[in-house]
This record gives sequence, C-alpha cells and structure tokens, in this order.
Amino acid sequence: MKSSASLTSPARPLAAAPERQAFLLLRTVFTVAPVVFGLDKFTNLLTDWTMYLAPVVTDVVPLPAQTIMYVVGVVEIAAGLAVALKPRFGSLLVAVWLLGIIVNLIILGSFYDVALRDFGLLVGALALNRLAQPKQG
Repeated sequence: MKSSASLTSPARPLAAAPERQAFLLLRTVFTVAPVVFGLDKFTNLLTDWTMYLAPVVTDVVPLPAQTIMYVVGVVEIAAGLAVALKPRFGSLLVAVWLLGIIVNLIILGSFYDVALRDFGLLVGALALNRLAQPKQG
C-alpha cells in the first residue's frame, strides 16, 4: 500500500483552524488600526487628537501638542508595520503603547471610556502575542 506525507498529516484548512483565524484577525486589526490612526494624527480628520493629550506631557516635552501628535503618529504607524512584519514583537509594542495611552488618559482625568476601550485592545494585543508564539515540537 502506497502512503504519502499528505495522507499521514493532512493540512488543516483555514476553516478548521480557529486559532489561525484568530491570529489573522488580530494581526490584521493591529496592523490596519495603528496605521490608520497614525496617519490621522497628521490630518485630524477623525478627531482633534490633541484633546486627548494630558497637559503634563507638554510640560515635560517642550513641544507643541500637535508636534507631539506627529511623533505619536509616526510611532503608531511603525507599531502597525511591526505587527505586520514581526507580530510577536509588534504585538508587545502595541500593548506597551496602549498602556501609555491609558496612563495618559488617566492623568488627563477624562475619557475613561476610551481608556477602558484601550485596555480591551491591550488585552487583544497580548492575545495576538500568545497566538504568534512559535509552534512547539
């Protein structure tokens, strides 16, 4: 009887691999969203992003709020690209970045709803990191 590798270990189709689907969904969202929001820091089409910046930040960093938002935009774009290229590293970068946003919003003393949403995103970024771990033996 003839046997082949494909008969002994068939590849699971994507539909039968929920962990792969979850990985692809999270990787896509954590690639696209930071890039889109990062680009919007330069246009302010979605919102005036400077209203989310705690005044203490401009006290510590001697730059205008909009200039800080430009830097934030570059970091967000880089984080999204990092998720696309190196999801294990990029997901941790996004998680740390979201933690920074949460701390900023708590210091600001408002937008607690956004901070809570960003906490949920942080947990999603950590889930992506777990799904991006190399396969064990």
